[in-house]
Amino acid sequence: MVVGGGINGVGTFRDLALQGVDVALVERGDYCQGASGASSHMIHGGIRYLENGEFRLVRESVVERNRLLKIAPHYVKPLQTTIPIFSTFSGILSAPLRFLTHKQQGKPKERGAFLIKVGLSLYDSFSRDGGTVPRHQFRAHKAALEELPALRPDVKYTATYFDASVHNPERLTLDVLQDGEKAGRANKAQATGAQGDTARASNYLSLQSVSPAPNPGPGRGSTVRLRDELTGKEFDFTADIIVNTTGAWVDLTNESMGAASSFMGGTKGSHIVLDHPGLLAACRGREIFFEHTDGRIVLIYPMGDRVLVGTTDVDADMSEDAVCTDEEIQYFFDLIGHVFPSIDVTPDDIVYTFSGVRPLPSHDATQPGFVSRDYRIERRASGQDGNGALVLSLVGGKWTTFRALAEHLTNEVLSELGVQRKVSTAQLPIGGGAGFPADEAGVQKWIKAHMAEGRDADRTAGLLTRYGTRAEDVIAYLDAEPDHVLRSTRELSVRELEFMAANEQVGHLVDVFIRRTSLAFRGLVTDELLNEVAEVLSTPLGWRAGDRNAEMLHAKYVLQRFHRVETDNQKVEQAYRRDHNASLPQAISLKKDQ
Repeated sequence: MVVGGGINGVGTFRDLALQGVDVALVERGDYCQGASGASSHMIHGGIRYLENGEFRLVRESVVERNRLLKIAPHYVKPLQTTIPIFSTFSGILSAPLRFLTHKQQGKPKERGAFLIKVGLSLYDSFSRDGGTVPRHQFRAHKAALEELPALRPDVKYTATYFDASVHNPERLTLDVLQDGEKAGRANKAQATGAQGDTARASNYLSLQSVSPAPNPGPGRGSTVRLRDELTGKEFDFTADIIVNTTGAWVDLTNESMGAASSFMGGTKGSHIVLDHPGLLAACRGREIFFEHTDGRIVLIYPMGDRVLVGTTDVDADMSEDAVCTDEEIQYFFDLIGHVFPSIDVTPDDIVYTFSGVRPLPSHDATQPGFVSRDYRIERRASGQDGNGALVLSLVGGKWTTFRALAEHLTNEVLSELGVQRKVSTAQLPIGGGAGFPADEAGVQKWIKAHMAEGRDADRTAGLLTRYGTRAEDVIAYLDAEPDHVLRSTRELSVRELEFMAANEQVGHLVDVFIRRTSLAFRGLVTDELLNEVAEVLSTPLGWRAGDRNAEMLHAKYVLQRFHRVETDNQKVEQAYRRDHNASLPQAISLKKDQ
């Protein structure tokens, strides 16, 4: 059993399924809801990890970045990144001390052009993938301002290199998950007398406790008590090996299994999304990646017609919700002003915020920015007597390395089971990345070939962007019966929502806006849209009138509380108390007893 449906847990589920292992995955919320859904949307080699001496991680990261560009081209794209530099030799003396101690001594010393040049040269040696990735380039003052005229006029140089981005991390996670489920169905078809799929996954299913299996003894496994968070029902499941990929919650999950640990020391990272044409134009289509005045590495990142700004790195209090604070928002405004002083940004420009807790190891006095981003796997038995299921706990992990990390975890499980690896995932396309057009001409050809009456080029392109080549299955579903786009947005249709309900484990209304589409991220959720989507989903998901109203209240609460998407929260809270005699934060299970 894999516990935790972020990208690392889902990647491990897929790899185990491909090896023919009987595997189940449970996630207490929605897939990619935690730290995996709160990333900076980058697939990168981690140039700044060189300063921490994490050369193994950098090498693995750039190899995996280059692989993902090839096996997931529908979601992972090249990203041109520019570093504005305001000094030449600054930081040369302090950099070795930071490298050795992983601490900042006194006031941060700005990294100058010399240090950045050395770092990028080393980064090139790791990351060029046989020359397919361009070398970094330096621009002096005049050329730098010609390329990016909105930069601070005292900029001395810019350095530009290439990494990669993932604009749809939630949908990439779903693709990886569905690959695993598909492998489980194939395993069932190949097995004589198989009783069910050998790879099953469920969101909104939480681990409550672990107890000895009916026939206790070494290697006999454990009985896992699971709770359906949508209905409140509980049931038992037996597992021989439990893989704990719950991120920053690893220790809490281990505690519930009787395998207490103190591995984690996560840090909170927040971001804001802006609708700001001036800032978008200032970036000139590239990510601006730089050192702020406090020494933190931050970013300004154009995504479509929005701009992502991040990120903070502060020790997290696991007893509190991770939300973007007013102080963090002011920090983001300050960092924008640090490089683009002529651009004015106000809270009215914010359309979305998000925060997550990085699954970092405990780090004592080490400053958050210097905590290792590498990962390790911890082994121990569950249960008080140590005779329960083996528990493998993942400590650390980042988006870029999820495939390699999943391979390592899978190999640990295979070794324990005495099973040989059957399939390598290194070159295996992910979901809708299989057969994805190689260039823009190919994209346009695909769009033209899949247009139909009632589905114009924009709508068809939107389907390709959302699903990759899996859009062909979606289109077949759309065309099987009469369909029409929604009144409140042309980006969704009735039949597509029904497809999501039938094939993508939609548990709550808010899942559609945050993790099945990017409508919330871009600030496009309206009351009319909430109403219309809730109405359409009511039939396939069996929502009665009370369910539908509760789902709308829950969606508004989540969007306001965790993402600053404005609603009249007082009215939402009052309405929920009136109808359910409970406060909204207590209302995780909205459909129970309706």
